[in-house]
Amino acid sequence: MDNTLWIAVAAIVAVVAAVVGLLIGRALALRNNREAEQKLREEAEKQLTEAKAAAEKIIADAQRTAEQTKKDKMLEAKEHFLQLKSKHEAEVAERIKKAQEREAGLKQQQAEISQRSAELSKKEKEIEALRENLNRQLEQVNVKSQQLQKSHEIFVSKLEQISGLSKEDAKKELMESMTKAAEAEALSLTKAIIDEAKTKANKEAKKIIIQTIQRTAAENAIENTVSVFNLDSDEQKGQIIGREGRNIRALEAATGCEFVVDDTPEAIIISGYDPIRREIARLSLQRLVADGRIHPARIEEVVAKTKRQLEEHILEIGERTVIDLGIQGMHQELVRYVGRMRFRSSYGQNLLQHSREVANLCATMAAELGLNPKLAKRAGLLHDIGKVPDEESELSHALLGAKLCEKYGEHPAVVNAVGAHHDEIEMKYVISPIVQACDAISGARPGARREMMEGYLQRIKDLENLAQSFEGVEKAYAIQAGRELRVIVEADKVDDKRSEELSFAISQKIEKEMTYPGQVKVTVIREKRSVSIAR
Repeated sequence: MDNTLWIAVAAIVAVVAAVVGLLIGRALALRNNREAEQKLREEAEKQLTEAKAAAEKIIADAQRTAEQTKKDKMLEAKEHFLQLKSKHEAEVAERIKKAQEREAGLKQQQAEISQRSAELSKKEKEIEALRENLNRQLEQVNVKSQQLQKSHEIFVSKLEQISGLSKEDAKKELMESMTKAAEAEALSLTKAIIDEAKTKANKEAKKIIIQTIQRTAAENAIENTVSVFNLDSDEQKGQIIGREGRNIRALEAATGCEFVVDDTPEAIIISGYDPIRREIARLSLQRLVADGRIHPARIEEVVAKTKRQLEEHILEIGERTVIDLGIQGMHQELVRYVGRMRFRSSYGQNLLQHSREVANLCATMAAELGLNPKLAKRAGLLHDIGKVPDEESELSHALLGAKLCEKYGEHPAVVNAVGAHHDEIEMKYVISPIVQACDAISGARPGARREMMEGYLQRIKDLENLAQSFEGVEKAYAIQAGRELRVIVEADKVDDKRSEELSFAISQKIEKEMTYPGQVKVTVIREKRSVSIAR
């Protein structure tokens, strides 16, 4: 800025010098004219004065500009300094924080090491005590062994004196007699075993086959009634149970399944005869655990949302099944029923898997007989569609399935095959006996089905239907393999006294109308809930 000031001053001086030179030139030209000279002199002085004033003004402006620029640069330098200082302080704070975290981690590790060291010292002391105890016992055993050896020697000496034989001679005679007796007994026993094996061979073979079938069927039954929900840690069990068990009660009331929280590590058992309910319970619990917000209102909301999403998933399963089998033009409702078969079982056999198998068998058999394989495959897939209705019906599953197929526009041959596969109506088309035969083939595999499973499921359904026949009952769920019936009543229609009467009435009706093993516990639940929304 000093160079700028000096340049301005030099320019002003040059201008003044030029003016003075001009005036002097004029004065010399007019030196003979005094008046002109006087006038010129006055004018020159005036211009010189103005020039000086202008120069002083320019100098003052330059000084002010230089001063302002200086201030601006100083402010800019200060701001840059403050920014660097703030950045440095932040870096220092971050380093201090990391150092503190490392220090805390080291302290924790040191505490863990100290704890482990104490545990090791404790275990070493216990091992040392055990070693001393074992040494004492070994000493006692050695003493007793020596005493026993002495007693044995005395006893052998007395035997030799009494028998007149040495120890080796007595041992040899005993071994010979025992060998002969053992050979005779072994021959007799072998002959008896062979005779018994011949007489029982067929019986034992049948027994082994039956046991194998029962074992396989039992595994299917377990898969059809129980689901296992895995947890990240056992700490989540308390959150799922809730305060005084309110969360798990809300889950059981909303889903109709039993949640068994026992000593099984990191797992909860979901029990229920209805696979769709059980799947809704499993998916709902999965979402609640992932979300972390578990309380009765949230549970009901998640269960309702899961039911809607499961319906969409069921439709997707049905669409994928008909696409895999190459079936086209099936009504959307029938496709949804096909998807529902994924969550049903027939005598312990998965219904969708069974229906797919029957469909493929029907197509193969129809092709061999020169019939329409696509029509036969369609009838095979739909033959058990009456087992998955939305509502209970008094019709058999074959007749109900035929009614549904007719309702949704299936070919008359398909309708007849579905209705006649259990000989409940007359067979009018050739594919009807094909569907019946393929259904028997699919269900005839050893272990594929179990009659007890179907009876058990029917008994569970009858229990729920019996409870729902009473006035004021909103929902009824059979849990614990049918040993407990939970009845949820409408709080506005049923009071506490009526709840007790209803529980007794249901139990009496179960005793009169149903046959069941053991006992059935009837629990009536009456809950009054008030909900308000603040906006």
